[in-house]
Amino acid sequence: MHFGRHISGQFNVELESLRTHVLTMGGLVEQQLSFAMQALNKDDIELARKVVRDDHKVNAMEVSIDEACTRIIAKRQPTAIDLRLIMAIIKTITDLERIGDVAARIARVAIETPSSKGQRYHVSLEPLCLQAIAMLHQVLDAFARMDIDAAAEAFKLDNKLDAEYDAVIKQLTKYMMEEPKNIPSILQVMWSARAIERVGDRCQHICEYIIYFVKGKDIRHLDENDIDKYIK
Repeated sequence: MHFGRHISGQFNVELESLRTHVLTMGGLVEQQLSFAMQALNKDDIELARKVVRDDHKVNAMEVSIDEACTRIIAKRQPTAIDLRLIMAIIKTITDLERIGDVAARIARVAIETPSSKGQRYHVSLEPLCLQAIAMLHQVLDAFARMDIDAAAEAFKLDNKLDAEYDAVIKQLTKYMMEEPKNIPSILQVMWSARAIERVGDRCQHICEYIIYFVKGKDIRHLDENDIDKYIK
């Protein structure tokens, strides 16, 4: 999507800089998720510790972008589509920070339940996490282009994520029944699965912000079957 040009060239620069920083933050969060999954599957404690350490970078980017948005609102007093863009960015970075927290949580599970205790259970998270990463990647691509059709398609990917989550919980529940002595380790993985499932919900939120920016329509709480008609 092409943005309108402003009399102030500096305003254009500021808006583009904001969007670039959001995408940079999104890329870091996507990397954090990927590294966390690798650490869990490969029992790589050092990589897991790196993910935990780097979580502060995600948090710092959220604070920095939020402060930049506040400065622009105070200085430029944006209206209409510019204000919608800034509001969409403020909400998007909040969801990205929450996804970063999920990565850190998975990394901590890798640290606290090494292969001798939990590797068998860890493997069950891989398909779920890969789907979450793929969904986040598509959402960030839609955000980069502010493409509402791509956002609507990405929104629907949460159904696959939910189905995979249900399968993971079913399998882990079976493990709990068969191996009651390992219930604490299995519960750790269950909580991680729930956190990963929430990544899909966060991604859906970002899709909603994209549509809000482009169309000026708040589609929160709509059934996904009704979304298509709202973006035409």
